[in-house]
Amino acid sequence: MMDRIAAMLWLVFSCFLLTLPLTGQNYDILLKGGHMIDPKNEIDGLRDVAISDNRIAAIGEDLDAAEAKKVIDASGLYVTPGLIDMHVHVFMGHSPGAYIANGPTSVMPDGFTFRSGVTTVVDAGSSGWRNFPQFKAQTIDKAKTRVLALLNIVGTGMESRFKEQDVSDMNPVMTAHMINRLYPDILVGIKSAHYWGDFTQVDIAVEAGKLAEVPVMVDFGEHQPPNSIKSLFLEHLRPGDMFTHTYSYGPSNRETIVDEDGKVKPFVFEAQRKGIVFDVGHGGGAFSWRQAVPATEQGFKANVISTDLHTQSMNAGMKDLSNVLSKFMAMGFTLQEAIERATWSPAQVIDRPDLGHLSVGAEADIAVFNVREGSFGFLDVRRKRLPGTRKLETQLTIRAGKIVWDLNGISMDQYSDSK
Repeated sequence: MMDRIAAMLWLVFSCFLLTLPLTGQNYDILLKGGHMIDPKNEIDGLRDVAISDNRIAAIGEDLDAAEAKKVIDASGLYVTPGLIDMHVHVFMGHSPGAYIANGPTSVMPDGFTFRSGVTTVVDAGSSGWRNFPQFKAQTIDKAKTRVLALLNIVGTGMESRFKEQDVSDMNPVMTAHMINRLYPDILVGIKSAHYWGDFTQVDIAVEAGKLAEVPVMVDFGEHQPPNSIKSLFLEHLRPGDMFTHTYSYGPSNRETIVDEDGKVKPFVFEAQRKGIVFDVGHGGGAFSWRQAVPATEQGFKANVISTDLHTQSMNAGMKDLSNVLSKFMAMGFTLQEAIERATWSPAQVIDRPDLGHLSVGAEADIAVFNVREGSFGFLDVRRKRLPGTRKLETQLTIRAGKIVWDLNGISMDQYSDSK
């Protein structure tokens, strides 16, 4: 009888123990001793970051290492929200003759994101309402990278430069329907690009933007003669709409923000005050020092720093987002200014306040950088070199609580030949 009572008491006690927190098991990962830069939460200093499951569990100045299954020493490193690259092309495929939509100019995201601290990308209009379902099934659903998208106002997206001129395939109703009713969690805006005519494509895109209540991004650089960007900014676009390739220099087909005397045109400042969002969109042919340097010196700074990632940009002056951020540091941006323009700023532009910060409860998308000191050189698209003394190097990337990039194995156990 006593044995049965003892067994029952032990069972009750065991169940009680199961309800208690397990010491050392509260956190899956703990980043210790890093310098956190989190613009949304105005944090710029030493903080520890704890991750449980796929979310940020705690932020503190000295969290208990005993509570973590894995502790990563981030001393001397910078800990930031996972970067958001707001302008990429990742609808990679093999359609004969295709350009960016299901074509070889686009890239698969996971191969070019985590290694530069990027956890979220926004495909900038590679697909339209006709072929977005293919893009989603083929790329978005299979990627570890979070892939969001701007829907092209042309139904077939960026299949070819010629098809992008087809006004009959610019359908604001179907575009808004695709965004609002079918994929509101993925489609965050509309793209107008590569149009050779007047403002027709822009105006149709803005009409769709009003119907869907999302912003429009405009690539405005292939008009002969060039269309007025003052008119674009102040008469055709709305506050919150985006102008990409901000620092491009191609005066024969694109009006520039800096004039031939090296002065930022006054209406550019006016447009930014109005709420027009200026996106870098570096690309393979859309970033020039002769625009970016004087603009920065005169106090004009793009709202968002992005890459325009595709096969024609990644092996040239652009390289990746960490390299582009380093370019802006070489022009005088602080590290904090650069990080903000690739985290919280784009998150606000695309109306995704769940992204771009390290708040407790947020999904654990984190980048860890080393800032190397030395003598470096940065190229624009015209192969002109600007020297710099600081360069970001991605040490670690965490996506949804999982380590997806570790340059030097700082999250790994030390090898021993006895094990």
